[in-house]
Amino acid sequence: MKSEFRRLPSVDKLLSDDRVRELEASHSRELVVEVARQVLEESRQSISRGDPAPSAEALAAAVADRVRALAEPSLLPVINATGVIIHTNLGRAPLSWEAIAAMEQASFGYSNLELDLGTGGRGHRDVHLGPILCRLTGAEDAMVVNNNASAVLLALIALCKRKEVIVSRGQAVEIGGGFRVPDVMKQSGAKLVEVGTTNCTYVTDYEQAITPHTAALLRVHSSNFKVVGFAQEVDISDLAELGRKKGLPVLDDLGSGCLLDTAGFGLAPEPTVPDSVAAGAALSMFSGDKLLGGPQAGIIVGRAELVARLRKHPLARAVRIDKTRLAGLAATLGHYLKGEAEQKVPVWQMIAMPLDDIERRAREWARHLGEAAAVTDGESVVGGGSLPGSGLPTKLVVIKGAPGAKGPSPAQRLARKLREGRPPVLARIEANAVLLDPRTVRPEDDPVVIRALQDALA
Repeated sequence: MKSEFRRLPSVDKLLSDDRVRELEASHSRELVVEVARQVLEESRQSISRGDPAPSAEALAAAVADRVRALAEPSLLPVINATGVIIHTNLGRAPLSWEAIAAMEQASFGYSNLELDLGTGGRGHRDVHLGPILCRLTGAEDAMVVNNNASAVLLALIALCKRKEVIVSRGQAVEIGGGFRVPDVMKQSGAKLVEVGTTNCTYVTDYEQAITPHTAALLRVHSSNFKVVGFAQEVDISDLAELGRKKGLPVLDDLGSGCLLDTAGFGLAPEPTVPDSVAAGAALSMFSGDKLLGGPQAGIIVGRAELVARLRKHPLARAVRIDKTRLAGLAATLGHYLKGEAEQKVPVWQMIAMPLDDIERRAREWARHLGEAAAVTDGESVVGGGSLPGSGLPTKLVVIKGAPGAKGPSPAQRLARKLREGRPPVLARIEANAVLLDPRTVRPEDDPVVIRALQDALA
């Protein structure tokens, strides 16, 4: 073992290797030295476990690979051919070109983020989004925070701390990533009061649970699951009527926060923000990066006096959004104001994409792949915890693999090759076949997908 330790070079000798020395032309010497020391220390630990000493070439290669890996970004653009339109693992909603341009402009220099250009005094960042949100939703006032989870948390802390909040038992849900309504309620300091049953809750259940300690009634939209069969839930208008009768605000967690009628696109009806406001919800909360199609944000609209209380709470500063997302969200909302969301917002472009266009593109992809590919019927889904069980008919490119023996199947190997390409192409696997859906790929990326498939199959 001692002889193996002696075979390890010194730090200086390792740094003198041509491959390591070349790194200093594009990386700091301090980084290269630190990585060289780490590699040598890991080699000593490996030898102490009985492994042989790595060769000088292997050590130099390890240093070079690690330095380059540290310097290269790990966040990469990918092409989503899964057919899941709002894919949480892939960054949710892609942005319109106008939103991207607005975010770039906001990043490039200074802006009047919190400056009143008229008075020269300090302003508030909500003024850039409040008027357009009120116009689109019918609310009295609006504010924007980091995401919908923080919007719900802020509302509960600011309005309901150390008091009771009544929720239907069927709505005490987990929306993904371990974000559970009971846990959020606990963190806010409010007390959760569940009423009704898993499948059936009535207005009388809420009314009978109201006490002098009740601060609010909460409706949580079950955005990522459906209850079918014998089920009953309270409509937001009926809940708001009870709130008015008892002098209690109704908080409506809408999840996706849709501004368009999903039924018009062949999808199941999704509650819209204007409907929530019109029904009498005191505060309606929703995401910016799901069906709205903008950057990550949590949007709160509703009664002016309640929004003002949230805005003044210390937590509001901790969960506010930055200037770039504010600019991107303003541009996205502008599409709705102009009546062009279906043409400009990528989420709605994909939802509204004609089946004939999808089939034409799918057949063009398959034509370049020859006998390896075929086109078949399939289904795209909205995703992102939106419209569960509601899909859109689509056309899929299918690449079938032979039944695999031990180890990864041919379909798994092909999918991995596509993921490891540059740019990575994401597909899905079903029944030992790789499936690719053109609906979720920008048409201008079609040549990139075809080339990636040809390279992976070669």
